[in-house]
Amino acid sequence: MQFFTHLEAILKEKIPHCKIQMFQYFYTKYKKGNVLFEDTYNALLFENPSYISTCTVVPPQDVPKRSNLTAKEGQIVLVHAIAHIEYSAIDLALDGAYRFSHMPKKYYDDWLDVANDEIRHFLMLEELLHELGSSYGAVNVHNALFEASQRTQTLLERMAVVPRYLEANGLDATPLILKKLHKLPKSEMIEKIINVLSIILEEEVEHVKKGDVWFTYACEKEGVSSEIYFEIIKKYYPQGFLRAKNINIEARKEAGFSCSELKHMAHKEVC
Repeated sequence: MQFFTHLEAILKEKIPHCKIQMFQYFYTKYKKGNVLFEDTYNALLFENPSYISTCTVVPPQDVPKRSNLTAKEGQIVLVHAIAHIEYSAIDLALDGAYRFSHMPKKYYDDWLDVANDEIRHFLMLEELLHELGSSYGAVNVHNALFEASQRTQTLLERMAVVPRYLEANGLDATPLILKKLHKLPKSEMIEKIINVLSIILEEEVEHVKKGDVWFTYACEKEGVSSEIYFEIIKKYYPQGFLRAKNINIEARKEAGFSCSELKHMAHKEVC
């Protein structure tokens, strides 16, 4: 079994559960050492996200807003939005492994491990959607995460933007969602959503940390200071940290952010 060839097939698969089954088969072979890395491989630049035939993609401003979370409809919108993030994160992790060749094996170990986690997160959320009488693809989505993968075609920029910016933002946002959920009247579904989001938050710290390790690696390889991080974020997200609020200081420190970086984001001393 060839590494990049099979990853490409998994990335191109449009049916979610077929993609997941293909990955699980591939990952089992990989962990047993039954996958060979091709010496030369030209990665494709994908034109559309793999969920294009499952979900209706709309501009971000047209995605349904989270409404009353005590109502089933509001819970579906919330859970679906997070499920879409996790499903997109599967492809982001796989693309990170697929797109950059001749890396240390630990790099591929890390991003395949992340993909495996994201699949588990997606399946937990999909189960909640089914309990709510819905399914993945039932709510309109945006493709901002896919666009991020399209735009970042170097290891340095990919590691800065995807794990250290987009995924790290989730470390800030998820506690706010959990706080809101904890204030709601108790119900079995609310408790299930809280439980799943708590698991995701805990495990996403490690994903961001992996991104930090490989961002540092890319900086060293290119002979640049890690301070280039803010230049990269400003390039792709001009507003960037100008609007940063409620930064999860402890989670970000655990994930590899320095106190000087956190000070830059928060515009004040935070650690």
